[in-house]
Parts: sequence; C-alpha cells; structure tokens
Amino acid sequence: MTESRTVLVTGGAGGIGRGIAAAFLDAGDRVVLADIDADAVATAAAELGTGSVAVDITDASSVARAIAQVEQEHGPIDVLVNNAGILSVHGSVTELAADDYRSIVDVNIIGTFTMTQAVAKRFIAHGNPGAIVNISSIGGRQPTPGMGAYESSKAAVDSITRWAAIELAGHGVRVNAVAPGPVLTPMLAMGMPEGSPARAAWTSRIPLGKLAEVGDIAPAVVFLAGPSAAHITGVSLAVDGGQLLV
Repeated sequence: MTESRTVLVTGGAGGIGRGIAAAFLDAGDRVVLADIDADAVATAAAELGTGSVAVDITDASSVARAIAQVEQEHGPIDVLVNNAGILSVHGSVTELAADDYRSIVDVNIIGTFTMTQAVAKRFIAHGNPGAIVNISSIGGRQPTPGMGAYESSKAAVDSITRWAAIELAGHGVRVNAVAPGPVLTPMLAMGMPEGSPARAAWTSRIPLGKLAEVGDIAPAVVFLAGPSAAHITGVSLAVDGGQLLV
C-alpha cells in the first residue's frame, strides 16, 4: 500500500486546481489547497475535505508563512503542484502595455519560481525526494494571436521546469510539467458556451475533436507526481487532444 503524501496545490479554489486536488484525494493523499482568495479556498477545502492556506505566490514572505503553516498542520510537503496562474490580459505585440504584461509575468513566472524555490529548499532540508508538477500550457509552444503574454509566460514555466529538474535531481527531487490545451473549466465554459463560434473555432484546432475536461488533466498530474513516473524529470507533457500536431 502506498504511503499517504502531503500535496500542496496552488490556485486550488476552483477549476483545474480543484480537480487536481480531488484526484490526489482519490489516490489516498492528504491535500492542502492554497489560493490568494482566503474565503474561496476555505470554502473549497471544506467542500472537498482538505486543508487550506491563503498565499500570495508573488510574495516570498507570504509563501514562507504559508509553507510553515502547512508543515505545522500537515507535516512536510511531499508534492507541490504549481497550478496558480492568470490569463488576465490579451493584446498584440504592438499594442499590449508593458504593465499589463508584467502582471502576468509576476504571477505565472515569478510566482511559480517563488513557490518552487521555497518548497525545494524544504525538500532538501527534510532530505525528502519530493516531486513538483507545474501547470504549463501548449501555448508556450504554439502561438495564438493576442495571447502572447500568457503564452510566453508558460514557455518560461517550461524553462523553469527544466532548470529546477537538472539542479534538484541530485537531491532526488523530480520536476515536471503538464501542458494542457484549452480546458473546459466553469469559467471557460461560460465564456465559450456550447454551440458558440468561439467554442467551434477552438475545437476545430484539436484532432481529437473536443476540448479537454478538467478530468483529463488531473490524472497526468497525479501520474507525474507518483512512483510510476520515478524515472521521469524535466518533461512538459502535452495533454491537448493532439493540437500540437497541427
């Protein structure tokens, strides 16, 4: 029987993060949801039966406090899922304001780095060969006009994944990423309802003929964090219905 692990999932209050948390719970792990929205993450945790912690991943002091709280309440972290990210602005390379771009960089790049660094230090301090799984995007490899700020931030997440993987391998720490295509979270489904031209346009780009469900993403994360992936590190696994093929 596999020993239960402590899994910290950032951006855990809803959408993909909540689905990932549920999948780890089903695997028998202890899960702690982390999110900048303290009320939302507490509500989600109560509904799922997990722990919760409020954290601003762009603030190193906030991250340090959150990790200390998790360790005090749940023991050392075994798995970090860097799911928190934003897709807050759109704009062409000739029109997007630098400050708008910076808001995405702060969360998606600096936030991922800050969480990775802080938890990796704890892995090393505890002598724990833990695992980190970052949520990237196939957009980091396949551009879409108007989405370059987000997509370039996810290309950086893939780079951080490889950087951390090569430097932490000597400590037995594995670092991988899952790169989804568009995922039908409640927010996305609201903005692109069934039958809408926008939904049809995205679906037409996917060889398997449908957008991913949250349940298509979570198993890949659990796999990369688990013993079946013990010899896998530094990869960014596309879960995209074949979109990168076209």
